[in-house]
Amino acid sequence: MTIITSENITSKQRSKLKSIAANLSPVTQIGKGGITDNLLKTLSDALDAREIIKVNILETADDDVKNLAENVAELLEAVPVAVIGRKAIFYRYSRRDKFAHLEI
Repeated sequence: MTIITSENITSKQRSKLKSIAANLSPVTQIGKGGITDNLLKTLSDALDAREIIKVNILETADDDVKNLAENVAELLEAVPVAVIGRKAIFYRYSRRDKFAHLEI
């Protein structure tokens, strides 16, 4: 099985991940505090548990939504699946044992 990265994700896989994320609630939000170690830990833990997460980016955030999403994805070694309005979707293959991985 190939692990999906930002470099090798296909449009079909991206579309599938977006449809899965459509029913998810955001796990947290990024505001004027920006990207903190605590935020990254929370997001990393959520990715390990679920593989796909949605995050709200508030209007008070210091940076543009797409830039923030790309920075967070890079720091988490995750795939920035999409930015829709002020919501960002991230995917990262979970390395946990006995995990029911998403089929994409």
